[in-house]
Parts: sequence; C-alpha cells; structure tokens
Amino acid sequence: MSMLVVNDWVEFTTLKEMLGLQDGTLASHLKKLEGNEFIKIKKEFIGRKPQTSYAVTETGRKAFTDHLDALEEIIRQSK
Repeated sequence: MSMLVVNDWVEFTTLKEMLGLQDGTLASHLKKLEGNEFIKIKKEFIGRKPQTSYAVTETGRKAFTDHLDALEEIIRQSK
C-alpha cells in the first residue's frame, strides 16, 4: 500500500519486483485489496503486451492512514 500511496499508478511487474513476491502471491494480495475497494485496476495494452497497473482509492488511502495512526499510537503507549 505504501508504494501505491506515493505513486499515481504502479505496474504489476514493478510491484512484484519491489516486493520480491511471486505472481500468484501478489495477485492474491491485490485481489483482497480490490475486494475491500482499497485499490483500483487499469488494464491496457502497450504495443501488443498487456499491462496491469494499480492505484490507491480514497477508501484505501484512508484505511492506510488509519493503520499508520494506530501503529503510531501503539508506539506512543509503549514509551
């Protein structure tokens, strides 16, 4: 999610390489994020090659921010 929050669109291959995941593993995670409406998908052809890209939705951005806030609160409480 952090990669999607700071970029407009991120290509599947880029996500896979940056995260060091196999196709199936990444696809499974992306499916869950899509099911929760945290991401949106864009499929297009570049020349003859299909390209799938992902972007965060406003719902996803809020969920990510809420998650970071919760982590910060845990850190604050542990001091």
